[in-house]
Amino acid sequence: MTPTEIATAMTGRLTAVSQQRIEAFLPSPKIQNHAAFLHLLPDGALICAWFGGTLEGKSDISIHASILSHEADSWGPAQQLSDDPDHSEQNPVIFAAPDEGLWLFHTSQPSGNQDECRIRMVALTRDPLDPLRLSTGESRYLDDLPRGCFVRGQVTLRGDGAWLLPIFRCVSRPGQKWNGSHDVAAVGVSQDGGKSWTLNEVPASIGSVHMSPVAGKNGVVPAYYRRRQADAVHVSLSQDQGASWDAPRPTDLPNNNSSIAAIRMADGRIAVICNLASAQSSTDRRASLYDELGEDDDRPDADPTGGCTPIWGVPRSPVAVCISDDGLHFPIRIVIEDGPGTCTSNDSTDGRNKEMSYPWLLEGPDGSLHIAYTYHRRAIKYVRLAPGWVATS
Repeated sequence: MTPTEIATAMTGRLTAVSQQRIEAFLPSPKIQNHAAFLHLLPDGALICAWFGGTLEGKSDISIHASILSHEADSWGPAQQLSDDPDHSEQNPVIFAAPDEGLWLFHTSQPSGNQDECRIRMVALTRDPLDPLRLSTGESRYLDDLPRGCFVRGQVTLRGDGAWLLPIFRCVSRPGQKWNGSHDVAAVGVSQDGGKSWTLNEVPASIGSVHMSPVAGKNGVVPAYYRRRQADAVHVSLSQDQGASWDAPRPTDLPNNNSSIAAIRMADGRIAVICNLASAQSSTDRRASLYDELGEDDDRPDADPTGGCTPIWGVPRSPVAVCISDDGLHFPIRIVIEDGPGTCTSNDSTDGRNKEMSYPWLLEGPDGSLHIAYTYHRRAIKYVRLAPGWVATS
């Protein structure tokens, strides 16, 4: 599809592709849309949040959301949930607190300087008179956490009720430009309902980012990671409900230095949604994530000494749901969509970008699977697979 064809399809209307599969392109007034996150509300409605604007890293990038009411045939209109004219606001995460409060976390950075990023937190309220409308309270920075903290994964609860916010730290190098070479995984911990935070790092995690924890089993909590090295999805384990973690180790899933997400399914197995690609599968490369911003910055790229050498530009496709019994080996790999996946440009207007990336997934109470992902940087695509999807795929 061309960018114009994608834009025409961005109506939000659900289309049955088969008896098992329904699709939609979410509505958005923006020309770039990326990093979808899905949240299921108690009444069965879905919220999809993402960031949109002209180009990732630009200050017009803001958080947007749309709601799909239970049994509706179309997503509601897109609405803007953030508006900071000086920062690029990215990677929304929605969390339903135990007291039923709904919270939005997202990043806020100047230009492409992820090492200067801060996390914002804001209350979300659904309008009782208009169920397709969300409103936000006053946002605040999580200033207890150091600059360079980024979010992407779902918030979980520790056994003692503490909130656990998955974080990856974009670590700066003095006098050098951030490029991901020293990024590490960490967990933000709040024991007072989000008022204050401490930070616990995951050991030996250089290059492991986008931490995606899943519900524990037999007392063990796994978390899955994207890798800056574009080698393989990694996993680390916590034996104490998320209070501490062991070092990440590779699974048999490839990774292309692009986002992944993981869930524990109702049947106890783990599902990871990702791109089945790695640096070994393609020679496509780009200089960095933000090499198209066109802003003057004469600092050299960060020296990888003591860290890793990030690999950017590996194609971002296909999107696949991968299922495991043991959390390390994923023999079932169901391709949701395939294509070139070209991502050597972030531009969403000229047709060069053909990535299908940053997928999110959740399982509905009826066993259906809800998926959202970036489509050519132009749109957020939604896919719903009917109950029994594993057997029929």
